[in-house]
Amino acid sequence: MKSKLSLLAIASMLTGQVCMAQTTNQPAVEDFKPSSLNQPGKQYPQVNSERRVRARVMAPQAQSVVFEFLGGAKYPLTKGEDGAWVGDTRPQDEGFHYYQLVIDGAQVPDPGSLYFYGGSRWGSGLEVPAQDQDFYALKNVPHGDLRATFYYAKSTNANLRCFVYTPPDYDKDSSKRYPVLYLQHGGGEDETGWGSQGRAGLIMDNLIAAGQAKPFIIVMANSYVPGAAVGRPPGPGRGGFSFDFSAFQRVLIDDLIPFVDANYRTLADQPHRAMAGLSMGGMQTRQITLANLDKFSHIGVFSGGSIAVSNITDMAAFKQKVKVVFVSYGSREVDSANRRVFGGDPKANIEALKEAGINAHYYISPQTAHEWQSWRRSLREFAPLLFQD
Repeated sequence: MKSKLSLLAIASMLTGQVCMAQTTNQPAVEDFKPSSLNQPGKQYPQVNSERRVRARVMAPQAQSVVFEFLGGAKYPLTKGEDGAWVGDTRPQDEGFHYYQLVIDGAQVPDPGSLYFYGGSRWGSGLEVPAQDQDFYALKNVPHGDLRATFYYAKSTNANLRCFVYTPPDYDKDSSKRYPVLYLQHGGGEDETGWGSQGRAGLIMDNLIAAGQAKPFIIVMANSYVPGAAVGRPPGPGRGGFSFDFSAFQRVLIDDLIPFVDANYRTLADQPHRAMAGLSMGGMQTRQITLANLDKFSHIGVFSGGSIAVSNITDMAAFKQKVKVVFVSYGSREVDSANRRVFGGDPKANIEALKEAGINAHYYISPQTAHEWQSWRRSLREFAPLLFQD
């Protein structure tokens, strides 16, 4: 199972965000505060009310230090008399951002931040406060558990790890069973992404507490199973990149779903099983669900293409089996100047599904690009649609 993308699209997906690249001569508003993702007691990086980031690192022997967002935006820092390198960025999008320091050419994490897996490495991350951050804030509400779970995948002869979110009260009533959402990360990320960068557990806790979503289990697995492949396709031209999702599909269908149904109190049938993902995970969701309509009834594609009427081989069966189709993008992904979608116009595709009688939804995250704030908001919009029958 392979899918080809343009170089521009794959670069966007693997970087995880689009950032502004130049520095600015305008003085910053001096109301900087430490990022909420700093290590305990660390004061930098900081973010101000303009959403600018201020970095500071002690490197008295260094000849150059650059603050670099994943995605390519670079900001040279200036060395002070105390040996500390300091600099400010332009205003950034709200939400989570991966970054690193480049010290004399060496790419290293910032010792001031917590570390996150993205861009196929463990590195630094910071949070630019969002006006709507309340929906993923830690509140005084009942909380579910995020459980690190190991399972054996016979199809790859490997012991693998996933994270499983169980909703509040899961352990209080041993007779109650729950629907399941399989939720996949993006390119260069892993099974930690949705629970850490994505705040999936807190989003669900808050939705459930507000009565806006039904409680369900979420399974977050690593897409990079043994045999998974991404790279340039063979042969002349070698245009774009190619993902091969067949190894992950075998693990998901043959190993992970049976494991979860055997070890958690699930409603182990198609009407109570959903799949969604961001970017590469959205591509996986699209391809795997369309090929396995007997397994999934709710489909969510976040910044990973869309489903067109022409993709559906049996419309009558699709309408009978699929309860929800949800497609989302960040607004900066679909505007005319920075278009990064593929597989046709997602809005037009959704409208065509609606005209065909399918319960289809299209969501645009305002003022965000191919980044976690788009996908946090997408989960917030998608979750209330699930398992309502």
